[in-house]
Amino acid sequence: MKKSPDTLADGGEASSPARRRFLAGAAVATAATVAAPAVVRAQAAVRLKFQSTWPNKDIFHEFASDFVKRVNEMGAGRIQIELLQAGAVVPAFQLLDAVSTGVLDGGHGVSAYWYGKNKAFSLFGTAPPFGWNANQLLSWVKYGGGQALYDELTQQVLKLNVVGLLTGPMPTQPFGWFKKEIAGPDAIKGLKYRTVGLGADLGKEMGMAVTILPGGEIVPAIDRGLIDGAEFNNPSSDKILGFPDVSKIYMVQSYHQTLECFEILFNKRKFEGLPAEVQAIVRYASEAASADMSWKAQDRYSKDLEAIKAAGVKVIETPKSILEAQLAAWDKVIAANPDPFFQKVIESQKSFAKRVVGMTREMEAPRDLAYEHFFKQA
Repeated sequence: MKKSPDTLADGGEASSPARRRFLAGAAVATAATVAAPAVVRAQAAVRLKFQSTWPNKDIFHEFASDFVKRVNEMGAGRIQIELLQAGAVVPAFQLLDAVSTGVLDGGHGVSAYWYGKNKAFSLFGTAPPFGWNANQLLSWVKYGGGQALYDELTQQVLKLNVVGLLTGPMPTQPFGWFKKEIAGPDAIKGLKYRTVGLGADLGKEMGMAVTILPGGEIVPAIDRGLIDGAEFNNPSSDKILGFPDVSKIYMVQSYHQTLECFEILFNKRKFEGLPAEVQAIVRYASEAASADMSWKAQDRYSKDLEAIKAAGVKVIETPKSILEAQLAAWDKVIAANPDPFFQKVIESQKSFAKRVVGMTREMEAPRDLAYEHFFKQA
C-alpha cells in the first residue's frame, strides 16, 4: 500500500490539522517554560525564641550567638532564632523547665545545671576525670552511645519535652579564685566555695561548704564575702565577669571539672515540627559552631590569661596533694550514687575513655617534651 505524503513510517499522520495544532501548542509552552523564571512560593520563616544561661557580656553567650548565626544564615529564610541573655524570660537555672513546657522554644547552657533533677545530667557536661578531654567526651556522645543515653535520661527517665544537642568542647577549668592561696587539702575544709554539678558533691566530700550559683551572681557573692572562693570556667569568662576585681589568687589545674561541653536545648514538639531539612541544618550548625568554638577558645583564652597576669593576678598551679585528694574524692562520689542509670552512664564512659585515651597515650608524642624544647631552653 502506497503511503500518502502526510503519513509517517509508523502510520501516524505528519501534517493533519489536529497534529499541527498540537505541535504548535507544545512549542509555545516549551518556549514559555524556557523564557519565564521559576516561581518559588515563599514560606514564612519558623521563628524560635531562645535564651542562654549566660550574661550578655560573657564569651559563653557569644558562643551561643555563633550557633544561632549559623542556623539563621544556613536556614536562608526557613528558620529564624532570636537569642536572649540569661534572665530575659526566666532565671538561668529555670531554663530546662521553660523549654520543656514551651515557655521558650530553646536555649543554650550546660547539663550540669540540671544536676538537681538527676545527678546523671552532670555526667553529660562535667564527666569524671577518666584521663580524657572534652573532644573525647563529645566523641563518646557522637560515636560511643552517649547521645542515646542522654536521650534516655531526658525523654524516658525524666519525661522531659526536650531535644538536646551536646556540643562545644571546654578544657579543664581552673580550681578557682581565692582571697589567699590554698596550700593543701586541709586548707579546703570549711571553705565556702561555688561550683556546679558533681563538682558540688566532690567539694562536699573534701569538706567544703558548697554553694551553687549561676555565672552572673558569683563575683558579687565573693565581693560581699558570702563565699571564700569560686570557679566558673575559663580566663575569658572570668576576666569579663570581673573576678580579677575581687580576687588576686587564680589557681589553675583541677580535677573537679576537667572537661565539659555545652547543651543546646529545643522544645521537642517544636523541633519535631520543623521540616527534616531544617532539623538537619540545626544539627550541622551545632557541629560547625562546636568546631569553631574550640578554635576561638584557644586564641581568646590564652590572650585573656596573659591579660589577667598583667593585671596583677597571681596564677598558681593547684598543688599535687589537692589533685590527688580530688581523685580520691571522685572514687567516693561515684561509688556513693546508687542510681542504676547513673552507674550505666559511668560504665559506658569508662569503657570508652579507657580505649580512646589508651590509644592516645600510646600513639601521640609527649607534647610537654616538645614545648620545653622550643620554648623553655635556658
